[in-house]
Amino acid sequence: MFKKLFAEFLGTFWLVFGGCGSAVLAAAFPEVGIGLLGVSLAFGLTVVTMAYAVGSVSGGHFNPAVSIGLMVAGRFPASSLIPYAIAQVAGAVAAAAVLYLVASGKADFQLGGFASNGYGEHSPGSYSLLSALVMEVVMTAFFLFIILGATSHRFPVGFAPLAIGLALTLIHLVSIPVTNTSVNPARSTGVALFVGDWALSQLWLFWVAPILGAVLGAIAWRAVGEAE
Repeated sequence: MFKKLFAEFLGTFWLVFGGCGSAVLAAAFPEVGIGLLGVSLAFGLTVVTMAYAVGSVSGGHFNPAVSIGLMVAGRFPASSLIPYAIAQVAGAVAAAAVLYLVASGKADFQLGGFASNGYGEHSPGSYSLLSALVMEVVMTAFFLFIILGATSHRFPVGFAPLAIGLALTLIHLVSIPVTNTSVNPARSTGVALFVGDWALSQLWLFWVAPILGAVLGAIAWRAVGEAE
């Protein structure tokens, strides 16, 4: 079990450090300016690379909502859910800490949103709570549906990480303007702890919505997918 949990810790660390790091360090740097497309690709690439690296060890969840969705779908034991979630959140917090250490080394450093997720005045596009809720639920539901389909025994072996990573890229391309894209409670928690204040007060949504979406995605797969 230790190897699985450490793999989840490392995978979630890489997702948060690479994804949120692209937003905090690169997207805000005028000479680089990777923008929405670059940040979206960064999140997708973190999943692709770590899924290939440690997917065979832990399943490559890197996300408590994904673990819950897989459990609902009958692909993951309930007894492992809490240890996985703890490892994932710990990896996200560790990544946010290292990212803060790097970012704060800039002479004119200002914490700002630190890639946190939000709604209302803290949404990149000033979208409402309802818009944020619907976006996060829908995107996480389809993310789980794609994960379950891509890891089905009928899917070509070896291509699942690509499908999942591309799905996460697409999710970010659509939803960054609305919530700054969560679909992952651990990712949201790691950076929110450093922002505090509004980020923590709005964090509940980025646990509730992804978990609800994951459950719906798992139910949808069980309705249309093949028996495992």
